[in-house]
Amino acid sequence: MTTGDKAKRATVAIGPVAIAGFQMPDGSYRMSQTQAAECVGKQQRNAGRFLESKGIKALRGQGYTPDTIEVDPADQVRGQARFNALPLDVVSAYWLWEASKGNQQAIALCYALMTETLERRFDAVFGVERSEGDRNTLLAQRLELAEADLAALGEAYTEPDLLRMEVEQLRQQVRDLGGEPWQLSGEPEEGE
Repeated sequence: MTTGDKAKRATVAIGPVAIAGFQMPDGSYRMSQTQAAECVGKQQRNAGRFLESKGIKALRGQGYTPDTIEVDPADQVRGQARFNALPLDVVSAYWLWEASKGNQQAIALCYALMTETLERRFDAVFGVERSEGDRNTLLAQRLELAEADLAALGEAYTEPDLLRMEVEQLRQQVRDLGGEPWQLSGEPEEGE
């Protein structure tokens, strides 16, 4: 592999977190599997499980496996020269998957990044110019606020809603099987 075939490394700020970002020779971007997991408070093996899931296979095709990339020696810092690298759409899907499971760090991160994406589009249309430093400060504030709000809400944020949905699904299953929820087996129905 020649130097031109290797990824370039740069530091990317995502709010208060600085990660290593990589640009591939074709111009596309990657993030390490380990850092994708760490951004949402998980271990690298958690991201690995996601990559083996049916969901990512539906998005990327049955044979999808992460690229193992080699970093240009001029950009290499301590650590491995080769590692699993995920395209940004896979990182986004992983973070949304974690958020859908109630991971509060992932919820805050997805919320803050989606808001920034919309804000960038509105800024472009209305001619508002912001520096990357200003955008990153806003992102860090949104992350901090979202994390604080989620911590304050705690389990009250997701658990009761999930429990209500589960109870309603179970009630419907009982009805579908010819029963009536909360009625004991062999007990006459009301009005009999």
